[in-house]
Amino acid sequence: MRLSHRKTQQQVNLTKRILITGGAGFIGGHIAELLLTQGHQVVAVDNLATGKQQNVPDGAQLVIGDVSDSVVLESIFETGIDAVMHIAGQASISLSFANPAADLNTNTLGTIRVLQACLKHKVPRLLFASSMTIYGANPVTPTPETEPANPISYYAITKYAAERYVHATALRPDLDFNFNVTSFRMFNVYGPRQSLTNSYQGVFAIFVGNVLRGEPIRIYSDGEQARDFVHVTDVARAWVTALDNPSSYGQVINLGTGQPTSVNELADLVLAAFGHTRDTYPVEYRTAQAGDMRVSAADIHLAQSLLGWSPQVAVNDGMAETIAWARQISQSIK
Repeated sequence: MRLSHRKTQQQVNLTKRILITGGAGFIGGHIAELLLTQGHQVVAVDNLATGKQQNVPDGAQLVIGDVSDSVVLESIFETGIDAVMHIAGQASISLSFANPAADLNTNTLGTIRVLQACLKHKVPRLLFASSMTIYGANPVTPTPETEPANPISYYAITKYAAERYVHATALRPDLDFNFNVTSFRMFNVYGPRQSLTNSYQGVFAIFVGNVLRGEPIRIYSDGEQARDFVHVTDVARAWVTALDNPSSYGQVINLGTGQPTSVNELADLVLAAFGHTRDTYPVEYRTAQAGDMRVSAADIHLAQSLLGWSPQVAVNDGMAETIAWARQISQSIK
C-alpha cells in the first residue's frame, strides 16, 4: 500500500497545468488530447479565427481570446501555468502578403506577448511552433536544422523572427530562473480534423474539400513542387515527448518525414480515392504563388537522436485515414 501511495504522489507531482495557445486549432487540439491522456491539465486559448471549439477535447478549459492581447494572457497566467505550448499563429503565406501588419501582429508580437507573460510569472518551459518555411529556397534536401534561414515570404519572416525572440529570451543573462525553450520547425502537417474549408492552408485538406464539394482542384505552378507531409498524431507525440526532456532544451528541431511528395502526386492520390484521375476531373494549373518553396523535406536525425522520435504513420496510410474521416464528416453535415 505504501508503494502504491508513493507512486500516486509521484504522478501528482509530475502533473502540469499547460497552456496551449491556438488550442482550438487542428494541431493544438490533437496535442491537448494527448496531454490529457497523460494526466496533465490543459488550458487552451484561441481567438477562433480559424480554430473550432469542437477541436478542444473534453476536460480542457477554453479561453476565447487573442495571444496579442496582454490582458487575456494575464488572466490565464495569473491562475498558474507550468508550461506553454505556443502554437497560435497566422499560417497562410498568401494572407501574409495581403496583410503583412496582421501577420506580424499575430506571429511575432503575439509571441513577444507570450514571452513577456512567461517572464513575469516565471514559467520555466515553453515550446514554440516554428515553420519549415524559414529555410526558403534551400538547395539542401532533406534540410537539416544547421542550414541557414533564408525566408522568402512575409509569413516565414515573422515566424523566424518569433523563433529568434524565443531563443534569445531564454539566453538573457538577467533572468533569475531557468527558462527552457524548444522550437519545432514543422513541415506540412495533415490529418483528421484539419479544416476542409480553409482555402489558405493545408493543401491536402484543400484538395479533399474541393473534391467533396465538386470544385476544381487548383494547382499553382506546374505541380512538381514537393512537400513533406507529416501526420498530426506524430507531431503531437513529438511535442509531448519533448515537454520534460532536457535534451530538447534550447534546441530547434525539424518535424517531418524526410520524404517529399509532389503536388501532382498528391492530387492523383486524392482523386484516386474518389474514383477520378486528372483526365476525368477538372484540375486547373495557375501561376505560382509568391513565397512558395519549390521543394521541402525535413532531415529528422536531430529529432531521432534527442527525442527518440520517428514518424510512425506512413503517408499513404495517413492520407487514406484522413480521406475516410473527411467523407464521414461530409455525409454527417448533408
